[in-house]
Amino acid sequence: MSARAFCILCVSATLAGCGSGKMTDLEEFVRQTMEREPGPIDPLPEIKQIDTFLYDPASDRDPFVLDRQSVEETASPAGGGIAPDPLRRKEELEKYSLDSLAMVGTLKQGETLWALIATPEGTLLHVRVGNYMGLNNGQITSIADEEIELTEIVSNGGGEWRERQAAVALRQ
Repeated sequence: MSARAFCILCVSATLAGCGSGKMTDLEEFVRQTMEREPGPIDPLPEIKQIDTFLYDPASDRDPFVLDRQSVEETASPAGGGIAPDPLRRKEELEKYSLDSLAMVGTLKQGETLWALIATPEGTLLHVRVGNYMGLNNGQITSIADEEIELTEIVSNGGGEWRERQAAVALRQ
């Protein structure tokens, strides 16, 4: 017997086993469902009218840009101390806590030393001095072969901010 005939025979035998005809419980369920009287349909809920608002860019301020008063309030901390920049765009690694990130190595390109960071999802990202990471506005101050040092800006709970040193060590 040829290989082609053998394959056709195997497929035929497999398909023959699929149609055993023992679906009486399914047929009974379908019959009972079709015989039931349809229940009442609930009325549609009343749709509340929402007041519309027409935005006029000539006279209204841009809703996606902080106004001067908001910037001054958030940028000038009490007592003239330090504070995070509210207008700075967040970087990718700022959505993770420092303890969930792992330094896995370093790379040197010209004079720039890069650190390789693994996220909890397993994504590998590179950072250098000046980049931000962690949930507390942590800016990288130095990179060594064995760790990354950061300066975080954290709230003291009274509306003031203070700096705190942190580090992410090389994963062994």
